[in-house]
Amino acid sequence: MSALSVSSLSKTYRTGVLRQSTVRALDGVSLEVEEGAIFGLLGPNGAGKTTLVKILLGLVHPTSGTARLFNQPAGAPAARRRIGFVPENHRFPGFFTAVQTLHAYGRLADVPRATRKERIPLLLDRLDLDGRGDSKVKTFSKGMLQRLGLAQALLNEPDLLFLDEPTGGVDPVGRRAIRDIVVELRDEGKTIFLNSHLLSEVEKVCSQIAILRDGSLVRRGSVEELTAVERVYDLVATPLPDALQSDPDLPLEPAPNGTPTDPALQQYRVRADDRATLNAVLDRLRGADVEIESITPLRQSLEDYFIDVVDTPSSS
Repeated sequence: MSALSVSSLSKTYRTGVLRQSTVRALDGVSLEVEEGAIFGLLGPNGAGKTTLVKILLGLVHPTSGTARLFNQPAGAPAARRRIGFVPENHRFPGFFTAVQTLHAYGRLADVPRATRKERIPLLLDRLDLDGRGDSKVKTFSKGMLQRLGLAQALLNEPDLLFLDEPTGGVDPVGRRAIRDIVVELRDEGKTIFLNSHLLSEVEKVCSQIAILRDGSLVRRGSVEELTAVERVYDLVATPLPDALQSDPDLPLEPAPNGTPTDPALQQYRVRADDRATLNAVLDRLRGADVEIESITPLRQSLEDYFIDVVDTPSSS
């Protein structure tokens, strides 16, 4: 079942003194996120990410198209009750304690007091803020503020979490802690909609990603699918005999900067147009008594893939 679905979604803003100019923030975006997924929304500044999230939260109305959460219109009370949101650079009152902050935001979300009293200590403990419940928020580090933001988003036990730059400005230890919590929430069946510029973090946790550019959806798929370099493989094996090294018909070459940890092994790169060609290469190596340690599809980093996509000139 879909946690959220967007169909032909467009949003145009009017700008200028007389509001005669227009800016098209979204242009016919369609996508679907299955329940239990960690979904990453990527795009350069101005791509339309914030507008899309605001529409899904019911804060902005689309010009055309539809957005639904759990088969309810985005913004409907029935949909809002099932979501939690951690905005980028959220601002909690510094004079509040952590417990006071969670009670205040829980009241805004219509979480009953009895439920708040039960869940707040549990959330503070889970998010490694146990013992800091009576500390003023102004004394919290960036990582602690992010974890407190997660706690307020979880107070109403949501099924869908929107996280906007959840690890922005957080040190590596804090990023790891937040990443582990996100994975735990996924394992509990929650759906995570992640908006981040930290592509290394997205690459570690997201099962599906989408890339927006100039208001349009330009790529969608799993990280593995999108970052795979078609029909190129890294091969680790024992050294090739001279006859194979000098064979011009063998689509195999030393891997650039390839240095296996085992000095008895070498790393090679295989280019094969299809599965049959790849298996023929492997058969020739085995026939020459070359021992194969591993073979893996070559992948580029998500960052490199993202830059390639957003730097590609638009067909329009």
